[in-house]
Amino acid sequence: QVQLVESGGGAVQPGGSLRLSCAASGTFSGFEDMGWYRQAPGKQRDWVATITGGGDTSYADSVKGRFTLSRDNTKTIYLQMNNLNPDDTAVYYCWGSRFHTDYWGQGTQVTVSS
Repeated sequence: QVQLVESGGGAVQPGGSLRLSCAASGTFSGFEDMGWYRQAPGKQRDWVATITGGGDTSYADSVKGRFTLSRDNTKTIYLQMNNLNPDDTAVYYCWGSRFHTDYWGQGTQVTVSS
């Protein structure tokens, strides 16, 4: 059974940084593309960033220049988030795609507040 587990969320002041991690478990060869989505209270889930199997990255305009997505292997990714602001407050969900099937983690809370 494939599972995605996020870690690294928490509370931080505006201008601060956090690093999210996502690790997949299960007996499988890994994901093709991986990335992050986020959902703020009362809002829909929005795409944040994606990294392909070849290592190419793409970002939502709202996080470009502040967030960096990296990948250890086909099962582990990281999201370095710098210069956080209150609009970044949300539950962050890790996502992985394999043979046109999407897998999701349970989410980790990020709160940016003074």
